[in-house]
Amino acid sequence: MSKSEQVLILEPSSELRFRGPFTDVVSSSLKLTNPTEKRVCFKIKTTAPRRYCVRPNSGIVEGNSFVDVSVMLQPFEYDPTEKNKHKFMVQTMFAPPGDIDQDSIWKEASGSDLMDSKLKCVFELPVDSQQQNDLDSNQYQGAKDMQTKPNIKSPEVRSSPKATNISDQDYRKAVEENKRLLSEVNHLKQENTVLREDGVRQRKVGGSADEDAYNPHVVKQQQPQVSGFPPVLYLVLAVFFGIVLGKFVL
Repeated sequence: MSKSEQVLILEPSSELRFRGPFTDVVSSSLKLTNPTEKRVCFKIKTTAPRRYCVRPNSGIVEGNSFVDVSVMLQPFEYDPTEKNKHKFMVQTMFAPPGDIDQDSIWKEASGSDLMDSKLKCVFELPVDSQQQNDLDSNQYQGAKDMQTKPNIKSPEVRSSPKATNISDQDYRKAVEENKRLLSEVNHLKQENTVLREDGVRQRKVGGSADEDAYNPHVVKQQQPQVSGFPPVLYLVLAVFFGIVLGKFVL
């Protein structure tokens, strides 16, 4: 058996909005309007009774009248990644004549007498808080993705050890070649220094010999003159002794 159409007019009709921050109690209003001449009983239920306080949560709306209901959300730590599934349901039925006992009337009501409307809850943040919250949500989601994704190395990373080994070999060869060239350069420098010193020494010795050759004082010291007869006389005497000696021999 289908239920009857809701007789009350709900404002808002489909959702209750709560604007944060949610560090304190946040309230939202629900207006129940009865456009008929009859009295209407109402009762408000929620899927999260510990999170909300509803005043009044039940009562009677007189004909051609309305009732304002205050729905208070209790403080909590808002998580933007958590999907909100909170809902409210407004149940109504026409009130019987006479005095009404709210506890017993709902127990004795049949399903065909009940009318209901459902509203979902929407959480909103101020603009600045929303931007910061979006940033925190993105950071949280990024960290979560990094944890869930497998640790797969890129081809460049996998091939990097081989490239590194080749580079190290080339580097070692270059270092050894550099050391060898430096050693040869140092050896050539030493040989050049020795040759230069020998050349200087030879020039000094040659200069001294030339000076001695052209210095009359040094010549006199090295080849002292023999006092006595002149050289021509020595020649004559030698010839004479040669003739005499030749006669004795013959």
